[in-house]
Amino acid sequence: MTSGGSAAGSAAGGSAARRAQEARRQERLLREQWRAARRRAERWEAAGEGERRIAAQLLMLTERGWRLLVDRRWPGTRAANVDMLLIGPGGVFVIDVKNWRAAPEPSGGRLRAGGFSRDEHRRKLLAVTKAAEGAVAALGMSPVAVRPLMAFAGHRVDTELGRLRLLGEHEIGPALLSERTRLSAGSVRALAEHLGRVFPEYEDPAAADRTDARAAQTRPPATPTVPSAPSLEDDGLFDLDGLRRAALDEARRAPIERWMTFLDPDQLALVRRNWAGPARISGPAGTGKTVVALHRAAYLAQRTGGRVLYVTFANNLPRVQATFLATMAPAVADRIECSSLHHWAQKYLQSRDVPVRLHREKAETAFSLAWKHLGRDSCLAEIDPLPRYWKEEIDHVIKGRGITSFDEYAVLPRRRRRTSLRHPHRQAVWALYEAYEAQRTERAVHDFNDVLSLALAETAGRSGHPYAAVVVDEVQDLTLVGVRLLHSLVGDSPNGLLLVGDGQQAVHPGGFRLSDAGIDIRGDRGQVLRANYRNGKEIVDTALSVVAEDAFEDIDGSRTPGRRDVDLTYHHGQVVRAVLPSPAAHDAALVAVLRGLSPQELADSAVLCPATRAIERYRRLLTRAGVRVCLLESYDGRPVAAVKLGSYRRAKGLEFKRVYLPRYEANLTAAKDGRGDAGTAGEQGELMRSQLFVAMTRARDVLWLGSVRPSGTAGESADQEE
Repeated sequence: MTSGGSAAGSAAGGSAARRAQEARRQERLLREQWRAARRRAERWEAAGEGERRIAAQLLMLTERGWRLLVDRRWPGTRAANVDMLLIGPGGVFVIDVKNWRAAPEPSGGRLRAGGFSRDEHRRKLLAVTKAAEGAVAALGMSPVAVRPLMAFAGHRVDTELGRLRLLGEHEIGPALLSERTRLSAGSVRALAEHLGRVFPEYEDPAAADRTDARAAQTRPPATPTVPSAPSLEDDGLFDLDGLRRAALDEARRAPIERWMTFLDPDQLALVRRNWAGPARISGPAGTGKTVVALHRAAYLAQRTGGRVLYVTFANNLPRVQATFLATMAPAVADRIECSSLHHWAQKYLQSRDVPVRLHREKAETAFSLAWKHLGRDSCLAEIDPLPRYWKEEIDHVIKGRGITSFDEYAVLPRRRRRTSLRHPHRQAVWALYEAYEAQRTERAVHDFNDVLSLALAETAGRSGHPYAAVVVDEVQDLTLVGVRLLHSLVGDSPNGLLLVGDGQQAVHPGGFRLSDAGIDIRGDRGQVLRANYRNGKEIVDTALSVVAEDAFEDIDGSRTPGRRDVDLTYHHGQVVRAVLPSPAAHDAALVAVLRGLSPQELADSAVLCPATRAIERYRRLLTRAGVRVCLLESYDGRPVAAVKLGSYRRAKGLEFKRVYLPRYEANLTAAKDGRGDAGTAGEQGELMRSQLFVAMTRARDVLWLGSVRPSGTAGESADQEE
């Protein structure tokens, strides 16, 4: 053998020796943990070899970053215990170990075994889990990350009973190892320490005072209470506020899945809240409304065991939200139906055998003919000669609000429409509407408003809808008919309807009040989030400057100024203004910035455009430059090393570390130069500013604003992101 071969053999031998030494060290550690677990298990009244085998399975997880708390006292009780608490990368698991002779038989939401009801064990485990949820809430952890688990010694089981998972002794280890990672090592350590104090080691109360124990047996069991967490603060070992801030900072650095675990205390309170009827959550951009809505949907799916409908207006968002839900709450994700409103309505009508003949092009042709015959030469052209404004009037004010007679329309407050229409103008609009309906009927087609109206008529008077709850995101973009439709699915039932959104971020014309839909959210059922967790001060100030003069009426009827007070929690982020002398120079600057990003930075970036034509132009530009592009219309929330490209509207409900807005001022200028009167031009300008505001507030770390100003007009600048 050559000397090189000898050296290689020696190195290999040394490596093998080190592996053997490490294996022996791990074996010694496991033996020590095993002996400690057995000592604890000896105090279990129902302890047996089966429980020890399950403990051995879980101890193996401790070598992979998990923490195991064995035989703990249920806080708020004197004698009740919790078999195990397991804290690890996959979350917090409250484990009840069973050594039953007969296998479990879940049926009809109940637990049986050997022909007898064992449902009291299920109820107890769920009650303990609720105590654990309250305990980890002190650190800002969402209840969807806490799971009840019943482990069965001597049986092979892998099934679910509501939110409760049932696993056999051979299935429990692999099942937990396959859980998605949601907690860092630091979070696991902090949660384990915290739960170890809230759930102290169990001590047999009979050993302390047998007289009191006998007396306790004659009294009803104490109602378990969740203690507050002063112990961590009182002894000075931990700072709960500091841990919350650390968890939040970690979430900002990590992928969005971490946002699906830790929440602000105000957000967490709304997730767990019990409402007596319909409720609404509002707040400025960046306050986490969508995150709260997703957690609420998962929380309700856990608690009710029923199906939850999660609806938004945009048709790209449901794919993204479904991906997030599968990550944050895989146990209940299949019970949460994510859908755009119109897609859901079409499916519902098809399930009821109601014919739907939706055809956008034919409906547009019907309106064009109606405008040609009745609108173009009418008094409406004096206000705005372009048909788009009047098509919006029909879509959002008349059909969107379910108006069926001119008498209704003649006196209707046209919310979010600043242009004043006198009686002759309203008569002309109504004549245009009737002509459009006649042309559409002649072609035997429906438009999008018809789909919602048909679905609303189909739900009227029906009971037994399949949803335990409905969560509506970006509610301000829906029409009144759409809100009435969703309300009809659950009515005013407790925790049935949650409406989430912000009137300042409305990107469609028209408007309504919730009272118009018969929805009452007065009192504590209307909640406002005020802390911005996404944007730094420079980005927020830049976005608010766009809408500063645009006071708006929210859907609850409140009048709100454009420049709102926002509580900032994130103090980083920058605005980069790239002012170039020509379109070619502008596009070259954008390409240069994007090509300088790493694959991970590119994956966290988005280029947003106001119109479809611009999207296609930048798709071609970036693709030719070798920059990988993922269109927002096909983005499903899974990480992809490509810059996201889409419209301002499609970016709603999303966020990115870097947002690039090419030629961002162009649409605002076009709105000012519109052909309508001051009223319609003002409406169009306000709508454009609202859409730009939405696009700007998608940015977390960098907001890049590109504009073109020929040399000599406003100074030449080409400041770029370093």
